[in-house]
Amino acid sequence: NTKKNISIEKLHPFENHPYKVQDDKAMDDLVGTIKEHGIMTPATVRPEKDGKGYEIIAGHRRQMASQLAGYRNMPCIVRNMTDDEAILAMTDDNLRQRETILPSEKAMSLKMQYEAIKHQGERRDLTCAQVGHKPVNKKSVEILADQLGESKNQVKRFIRLTYLIEPLQEMVDGRHENEIKIAFNPAVELSYLTESEQYDLANAIVE
Repeated sequence: NTKKNISIEKLHPFENHPYKVQDDKAMDDLVGTIKEHGIMTPATVRPEKDGKGYEIIAGHRRQMASQLAGYRNMPCIVRNMTDDEAILAMTDDNLRQRETILPSEKAMSLKMQYEAIKHQGERRDLTCAQVGHKPVNKKSVEILADQLGESKNQVKRFIRLTYLIEPLQEMVDGRHENEIKIAFNPAVELSYLTESEQYDLANAIVE
């Protein structure tokens, strides 16, 4: 790990990260804190493959707040990480650190963690087979549930929300301009509809 000050212009969001960085009251408070005390906690980043910048693993809100506060550079901890390691670190940091997280954000975060753990398991099983060891046969969803302290069913249900179309996800999050809200349990059931059926339903709800 290397700690260094990096130009904010060279810091880029993690590809397809599910968290919405909003310029809201919480962001105003963070900007005020940074103006008064500076950037207390470094962001965690990894070098981009083209060598031109850095991908943010943890610290997307700090980067935006630092920019709004007028900073040109910010302290970062640079780590060389695989894609799977970066996904797990990014999602874990946000799930633990964010005061509020939307259902759709948590759903996508859990799906990304699930896929990363599954991929790591497949690579580990392949290595075990190559050297004659017996692989650990524990499903990815069980590992994820154990790490989060939640039931397997609850993890699976959250992941199901990623199969909802964007308009229905907005209703689950309560982001719809008409304040139309879909509760969590019905939303899970709606995720089993086809995409076409979901669009028909979303249009009917709005109308």
